[in-house]
Amino acid sequence: MITKVKAPVSVISLYDHKKRHFRLSMVIWEGRLHKIVKIGYHHTFHSGKTLLHVFSAVSETVFFKLVFNTDSLSWEVEEISDGQAD
Repeated sequence: MITKVKAPVSVISLYDHKKRHFRLSMVIWEGRLHKIVKIGYHHTFHSGKTLLHVFSAVSETVFFKLVFNTDSLSWEVEEISDGQAD
């Protein structure tokens, strides 16, 4: 079931400057650590002058739609899903 959340979240990410490769490693949400196993879709858009990066990321049990705000340098989880039908 997909649930709209809109809540701040902690994200651990890695950037390899030699390969110019960015990846999400872990999401800490509601006190639980979720290791990211796959990043799906990534896109950007502007909200006024603010550039936002949107990522779809999957842990072993949860799908996350994450948004990174480049002005505040903060992360927010917008949606989660457990993979079950609504």
